[in-house]
Amino acid sequence: MQNAGMEYLETRLMFGMVPGLTSTRKICETLGNPEKKFKSIHVVGTNGKGSTSFYLAGILQAHGLKAGLYTSPHLVNLRERIRVNDLPIGDADLNRLILKVKEAAEKASAAEVAAGGTPIEPTFFEVLTIVAFLYYAEQGVDVAVLEAGMGGRLDSTAVADGRIAVVTSIGLEHTEVLGATESAILKEKMGVVGVTRAAAIGKVFVLGGLSEDLLDVAREISAKLMTAVAVPIIRNDIELPNLGQHYVENACLSLVAAKLFLADCGTSLGGVAYDDSLAVGCLRNRSWAGRMQKLMDAQGNVRVILDGAHNSHAVFRLVQTLAKYYPGKKFHCVFGALKDKDVGVMLKLMAPYVSHWHITKTPYPRFRELSDLRGELAGLGLNVASEGELSREYIDAVMNEIGNAETLLITGSLYMIGASIELLKNDFDGLSFFRGLTPTTNEHR
Repeated sequence: MQNAGMEYLETRLMFGMVPGLTSTRKICETLGNPEKKFKSIHVVGTNGKGSTSFYLAGILQAHGLKAGLYTSPHLVNLRERIRVNDLPIGDADLNRLILKVKEAAEKASAAEVAAGGTPIEPTFFEVLTIVAFLYYAEQGVDVAVLEAGMGGRLDSTAVADGRIAVVTSIGLEHTEVLGATESAILKEKMGVVGVTRAAAIGKVFVLGGLSEDLLDVAREISAKLMTAVAVPIIRNDIELPNLGQHYVENACLSLVAAKLFLADCGTSLGGVAYDDSLAVGCLRNRSWAGRMQKLMDAQGNVRVILDGAHNSHAVFRLVQTLAKYYPGKKFHCVFGALKDKDVGVMLKLMAPYVSHWHITKTPYPRFRELSDLRGELAGLGLNVASEGELSREYIDAVMNEIGNAETLLITGSLYMIGASIELLKNDFDGLSFFRGLTPTTNEHR
């Protein structure tokens, strides 16, 4: 039976995504401002936020710090989003703190209405953000790495007011809220440190994945705010479990952010100094789940590659990586996608790297029907090798068909990757984090 906290959280889905800090600030004030009880590092950007945050938290943890990590979306269970030293928040704590936020929201709302204002109705993401603040304060973390949900200036994570902000990349997204150009979106994301000189002065931006033109814009914004800028070089000595140059780039951002943080705060945290060999070493075994993730059997053979590529930009990165690490190879591919994605472009990009298409869907209503995928493939002159609802039986059937010598690629949707992880988590040590987590709402907001 679902607990009261989750029941309340699901009522928040109806409010969608509402940019702005007013609700978060008022609820945090009612709770005694838990976000001010630990140090924070912000991570904003269009792509790469999750892996950068994950790598950064791991580097800080390797230096002996108690590190919080706040990310979204989750793949299997909401508890994944809120971690301390790689351990997800417990069910009891999650339920208790959601209800604590609910009580504070009702109290803040009543005060607002009494003063002639409008009721406060926090969104799904705002509730979880405040839960994370409360949990990190209770756990006494030394630092929390906070991945923004959307934008930066008006994202609820911004109330934590960290001194370092990492910008991973910029692309056109949520243009109705963030702006119609990449420059406008960059400005919105950099606003995570504050939009006035008084709020931002002395803070630092670590910038990655930007064109030269956007770097010039970033430097102009930084100069007006009197913040510093660091642009990491892309190193060639980084080894990661996740395949792809973009993950190397994200790891380089994390290394520089960690070095800057420890230079600024290491003394106050017990004299911790940045150790590059320690930082690079910890990354060798730090696998960001579901993103170009290799799942190996007991003999060390790569049996499955999981990648949450869910749009043409992400698929372009996927095929670049396949071409680099598996030149000339074609894969059996289990593919499923949502209705609102540019599936035709995705399939066309992937076609040179796929020998057999195995199309699937989950019960989630936003998934494309198998007949639709079949039609898209036929339009490209491609055949369907098999089709069926995603299940353990279906994956087993495909893997039995390809045999132990081949690698299965599963891609097309983060929702489907999450469902696949749930099915495979007991078979591969690379998914051991998810054992003990039961699936929760798959609304990735």
